[in-house]
Amino acid sequence: MSAQYKATLLDDAAVGRALKRIAHEILEKNAGSDNICLVGIKRRGIPISKIIAENIKEIEGNDVPVGSIDITYYRDDMQHDTAEPVIHESQISFDINDKTIILVDDVLYTGRTARAAMEGIMAHGRPAAIQLAVLIDRGHRELPIRGDYVGKNVPTAKSEHISVKLPPFEDITAVELFG
Repeated sequence: MSAQYKATLLDDAAVGRALKRIAHEILEKNAGSDNICLVGIKRRGIPISKIIAENIKEIEGNDVPVGSIDITYYRDDMQHDTAEPVIHESQISFDINDKTIILVDDVLYTGRTARAAMEGIMAHGRPAAIQLAVLIDRGHRELPIRGDYVGKNVPTAKSEHISVKLPPFEDITAVELFG
């Protein structure tokens, strides 16, 4: 049985406003963009991190380094001693030591993806701080992790599903609820 569409939570314009607000909040909390780097968590965290970086450039006039991380190897639900997971190379072409790394993802749910991403970041160096930016926080945390920057809090039932649709993966930009 497939999940039924329930509602559009954010349309293209609302996603744009949320990501613009997140960019402003990042700049405010970090007193500008001088020591920050964005790292998108594969898959949909990558285009979101690029949009946030574009917004920061528009606001501050500065380019912020943007990278990506594949957390497959760092997940706690993978069996490393059985079939090898397909691991895509992380793209972090800048020094993260003593920088504030802002991990970017589409949906914060249990916290396990964010924990795996933090472990992956630590394998690349020692940042001054790690912050988390998410488009949607749907609750149901299993780990003590929270988003520093949240586009929208959406309390959900565990049986519901949030679908973030973004180019280049889909032809539209929207956040939809299924259940």
